[in-house]
Amino acid sequence: RTLRMTLPQVVTSERLRLPVWTPDEAADIRTGAHREGWHRDYPRQDDRDVATMYRPDDAWGPRHVVRGATALGSIGFFGPPEPAPDGVLEAEVGYGLVEEARGWGFATEALTALLVETDRAGVRVRASVEPENKASIRVLAKCGFTELRGSNEDGHLVMARPLPSA
Repeated sequence: RTLRMTLPQVVTSERLRLPVWTPDEAADIRTGAHREGWHRDYPRQDDRDVATMYRPDDAWGPRHVVRGATALGSIGFFGPPEPAPDGVLEAEVGYGLVEEARGWGFATEALTALLVETDRAGVRVRASVEPENKASIRVLAKCGFTELRGSNEDGHLVMARPLPSA
C-alpha cells in the first residue's frame, strides 16, 4: 500500500465544499477582513488564530467550510502528518463554524469528508477539544474518534480516530 501524502485542493461532500485557503484569503482572515461569499460572522477569532500559522500551498492546512455560495467556518490540520510514538502517521484536525451554522450536521459532514481522504492517505487523525464543548465531542464521537488519550497541557481532551483496518 503506497501512501498518498497529499490531499485534494477541494474536498466535497453531499452539501459542502472544503477548498484550501488561498494566500490572499489567509491574509484577509488574519486581519479579520470580510469577503463577499463569507458569512457575516466569518472569520471567527479561531479562524484568525489559525491564519497566523498558515503556510501557502499546503493541502494539510486550513480550508473553508462552504455551503452553497457561503463560507460558514473552517476545518483543517495543524500541519502535515508526522509519525506518532507508535510509528503511525498522524495529523491533528481543528474545525469551527459560525454560530448560525451549528446544529445542522455541517461539522460532522465536513470532518467525515476529510477523513475519507486521510484514510486514503493512511493518516490517523487526532483532535483536542475543550471538555465543556459537548457539541464538538459529539461530532468527534460520530466520526469514530474512540481513542481517548487524556488531556494536553491546555487541559483539552485529546481524542484520536483509529485508522480503519486494511
